[in-house]
Amino acid sequence: LYYLSQAGLCGRDITWDQNYKHNLTVRRTLESIVENYEGDRTTLDWDKFMEYTKRVWFSNGIHHHYSTKKFLPEFSKEYFSQLVKSSTLNGNFPLEKNENIAGLINKLIPVMFDQFLDEKKVNLDPNGDLVANSANNFYEGLTQEEAEAFYESRIDQDDPAPISHGLNTKLVKNGDKISEQQWKVGGMYSDAIEQIIYWLEKAQTVAENDLQGQYIGKLVEYYKTGDLKKFDEYNILWVQDTVSTIDFINGFIEVYGDAMGYKGSYESVVFVTDFDASVRIDAIRKEAQWFEDHSPIMNAHKKEKVKGISAKVITVVGEAGDASPSTPIGINLPNANWIRANHGSKSVNLGNIVDAYSQSSTGGGVLAEFAPSEEYIELARKYAHLADNLHTDMHEVIGHASGKINPGIGTPKETMKSYASTLEEARADLVALYYMMDQKLVDIGVMPSLEVGIAGYNDYITNGLLYQLTRIELGENIEEAHMRNRQLVAKWAYEKGKTKQVIERTSNEGKTYFVINDYNELRFLFGELLKEIQRIKSEGDYEAGKALVENYGVKVDKEIHKEVLARYEKLAVPPYAGFVNPQLVPVFEGDELIDVKVIYPDSFEGQMLHYAKNYSFLPNYN
Repeated sequence: LYYLSQAGLCGRDITWDQNYKHNLTVRRTLESIVENYEGDRTTLDWDKFMEYTKRVWFSNGIHHHYSTKKFLPEFSKEYFSQLVKSSTLNGNFPLEKNENIAGLINKLIPVMFDQFLDEKKVNLDPNGDLVANSANNFYEGLTQEEAEAFYESRIDQDDPAPISHGLNTKLVKNGDKISEQQWKVGGMYSDAIEQIIYWLEKAQTVAENDLQGQYIGKLVEYYKTGDLKKFDEYNILWVQDTVSTIDFINGFIEVYGDAMGYKGSYESVVFVTDFDASVRIDAIRKEAQWFEDHSPIMNAHKKEKVKGISAKVITVVGEAGDASPSTPIGINLPNANWIRANHGSKSVNLGNIVDAYSQSSTGGGVLAEFAPSEEYIELARKYAHLADNLHTDMHEVIGHASGKINPGIGTPKETMKSYASTLEEARADLVALYYMMDQKLVDIGVMPSLEVGIAGYNDYITNGLLYQLTRIELGENIEEAHMRNRQLVAKWAYEKGKTKQVIERTSNEGKTYFVINDYNELRFLFGELLKEIQRIKSEGDYEAGKALVENYGVKVDKEIHKEVLARYEKLAVPPYAGFVNPQLVPVFEGDELIDVKVIYPDSFEGQMLHYAKNYSFLPNYN
C-alpha cells in the first residue's frame, strides 16, 4: 500500500500540466506566496487569495473541475503583484531561464485574470474547433481537422484488438510536421514517470501473488517504452486478478479532459477490498448474464456471453492526479471495448467515499428544499443511501459491461467523437435505472423492496432537472459529461412522458418541483431510451447521438436555473465536496520496513504544501 500510494503521488504534476500549460507555474507561485508572504495575513484580500489558491488546488488548475471554465481571482492584479514581491526573500518561484520576478508577474497576470484567454479547458461546442478552443495541454499548434486526420490515418477499423491511439501522447505541429510526444521514460514527463516506476518496482517485490507481480511489471514496461500494446497486456492481466486484497489503478486512464476523447489524464487510486460490503455487489455480478439477456436493448446489440466481470466494494487508501481531491464514487475499467468483450472488466464501488458523502451533513437541507412532499423525504431518509449504492453498483458492474458494437463499426470515440463520454455514461445510468425497479434485485437479496427503486428514481429526476444546476453559473450550458448525461436522461423522460403525465412539473409557493406519478411507466421510458442509445453506439449513428445530447443534455432552462441557484444559496451548502488523503508514514527497523502508520493532515492546505515539497518532479513545460 505504501509503495503504490507513493507511486501515485509521484505523478500528480502530470495531471496539472495536462490540464493547462501554465498550471504548474501558477500553482508553484501561489504555494511560494502561502509559505513565504511577509505581509498582513488578516485582510479580506488575503482571505480571497487563499480561497483562490484552494480552488486552484481543488481543481488541479485554474479551470473549474466540472464546468472547465476558467475561474478568476477576487483580488486585484495589484494585490497579486504585491504578494509576489513581498514573498521573494525566501520564496522559491518558478522562474524560466533569464526571467525575473517582474517577468513572472507580467506572464501570470493575463493567465490568471483575463477571462477570455484560454477560457475553457474543454470546449465541447460542436460549432467550433474542439482542439483550438480547448485550453488543455494535449495539442499544440494544430486544428481539430488536422488531429482527426492524423488519427484516422493510423486507425485500422478491421483490427480486432486496436490500441488506444493517442492515449499517452501530446500531439504537436511544428511547421508542416505533426508528431506525438510520448509520455514515457526519456520522453515527455520523464522526470515524474521515473519516480512512478521506482515505487512500482518496489511494490512488485512485495506483490500479494505472482499475477499481481506480473501486471505491475507490465505497467512498468509500458511506462518505460510508451508502447500501448504493453498497456493492453497490463490491462488483460489486471482484470484476471480477482483475489488480491490490495489493488490499484495507475496510468493515463480517462479521456474526459480531451474534447476529442483520445488523451488519457493521469490518475492513481490505491485501495483494499471491503469483503463484507462486497457481498452486495458480488450478488449483482453473478447475475450479469441474466441482466444482459433481459435488457430492453435490441437482441442484435446484446452480448451472447458476458465475460470476466469482477466487482467489489473497496476502501480507498489514497488518490492522486485526476482522481483527487474530487473523486469518482465508482470505477469500471479497462476502457478498451475489445478487452471488455474478450477478457472482462473490473468494477469497484468506492465504499468509504460513498459512505462519507452519505454521512456528511451536506444533504439534509438540500433534501428538504427540493423534495416535493414529506413522503418523498421519508423514503429518501430510509432508502437513499442504499439506492445510491445500488445505482453505482449497477452502473459500473452491469451498465458499462453491457451491449456490444456491431462488426465493422469503430470505437465510440471514433464514431461519437465529443459525445462519446456523455452517451456512455447515459447508457450505464439507464441500465442501472431500468433494473432498480425490477423484482430481480429483491429476489437476489440486494434490496428489501421496490421502494428502494422508487427512492432512487425520485433522487435521479430531481437531481437531473434541478439541484445539479447549482454546479454551473447562471447562463452557462452544461459541459461536463456526467451532468449532461443526467439531464439528458431526466429531461428526455420528462418530455416523452408528458402526455401521460409520467413526471409532472408542479409549483408550490413559487418553488418548482418534479413529481413522478407513474414509476412503472418511467421505467418503460428508461428502457426505450436505453435501447436507442445502445443502437446509436452499436451502429455508430453520430447524428442521432449528437441530437440527443444537444437537444436534451446541454441547454438549461434559465428561469429554473435562476430559481435553483437562489434556493440553494439560502442553504449555505457548498455544491462540491473533496477529500484529503491519509498520509502513510513508513516505520523502519534498521533498513527493514516493518509497518506503516496512518495519520491525517491537519488541513487541506497542509496536505497540498506537503505534496508541493515532496512530490514536485516536473519542470515547467511552458
